[in-house]
Amino acid sequence: MTDLSVDEQIRILGAGAVDLISEADLRTKLERGAPLRVKLGIDPTASDIHLGFAVVLRKLRQFQDLGHVAVLIIGDFTAQVGDPSGRSATRPRLTKEQVDAHAETYLEQVRRILVFDPDHLEVHRNASWLAPMDMAAVLRLTASTTVARMLERDDFSKRYTGGSPISLTEFLYPLLQGQDSVEVRADVELGGTDQLFNNLMGRTLQQQRDQEGQVVLTTPLLEGLDGTNKMSKSLGNYIGIADPPPEQFGKLMSLPDALMPRYFQLTTGWHPDRVDEVVGALAAGDLRPVEAKRLLARTVVDLYHGDGAGEAAEAEFDKVFRSHEAPTDVPEHALDLSEAVDGRLRLVTVLRQAGLVPSNKEAVRMIGQGAVRLDGAVVADADASFDAAQLDGMLVQVGKRRWARLAAPGD
Repeated sequence: MTDLSVDEQIRILGAGAVDLISEADLRTKLERGAPLRVKLGIDPTASDIHLGFAVVLRKLRQFQDLGHVAVLIIGDFTAQVGDPSGRSATRPRLTKEQVDAHAETYLEQVRRILVFDPDHLEVHRNASWLAPMDMAAVLRLTASTTVARMLERDDFSKRYTGGSPISLTEFLYPLLQGQDSVEVRADVELGGTDQLFNNLMGRTLQQQRDQEGQVVLTTPLLEGLDGTNKMSKSLGNYIGIADPPPEQFGKLMSLPDALMPRYFQLTTGWHPDRVDEVVGALAAGDLRPVEAKRLLARTVVDLYHGDGAGEAAEAEFDKVFRSHEAPTDVPEHALDLSEAVDGRLRLVTVLRQAGLVPSNKEAVRMIGQGAVRLDGAVVADADASFDAAQLDGMLVQVGKRRWARLAAPGD
């Protein structure tokens, strides 16, 4: 266990938190001097973990660093039910095979954040206790709450008032997540602010089963690259923790200035004193926003790729955006002639085939904006077409960060 005082532990753990229910309960648990069991549930519903989700994982790492035990619940059962948090409609159900594949990817990425050793981490899959439940056990669980209590939940209330369907399965979800807390005897449960209702349900179920109710600590939902919406892969405004260093660095450099204090607090893993020092310098004008972004980007890249990776990514960034040179590592794209007409390929087709744009329509739009270059020359004609020999070896660039080296078939 740490030598830090309880006051200092609470200061560190409370930094950046939104809800802490309650600080008095957390203090009581910490004063006992025994390692706490700190639960975080992850439903593996996608393949990538981004910086937004990493906020709560970083909080869990802080507990580990203070000597507590992270209890990571892989929701292989609940992922197939579908968490209704923040949803205006019922989630599509995933298959067991999809969930298992995502779970393996999640665990691989979580290793970049958490300490993986038996003294600091337990990993459980909730199918091990939820799947064997019979009808009698399910009915006992449903008797733990009321429909009125469920409709206190904001997203359920809005859907009910608006006439949108709510499945009984979705009503069960908070109870299933709460049962996880009972099974692992959690002292603390972490989650984003959208998980507050579910986490409090765990506290209620524990108390009904003669366990000490868990402390609930929630973290903010991080805004994405657009500076407005919650970071989300579906919105394309995300930074993956497994993204290559140059991509992470470049994306962080594109953040709106106003998000700097929030990102320093939520993404760096720094002690609150270090965050206050940098944010204070930024507010006083002693640290320019562009230099703050460089510091943030180096720090985050080092966190996920090792010491020195941030500096190397910064050098690559300057090479491309200051010196206007091509990146060191450019992926090669072998030209696909299956869509050629009279032996010639439209450039918009090449861009789509190379994965530089999602569609021909987007390629036309980017060309219209002057955002497409061939060997450094801006392309102005959206109808431009070439034969494979002309394109062989050429460097194509879309926007600031998308590149490919073209190669004729068979090269």
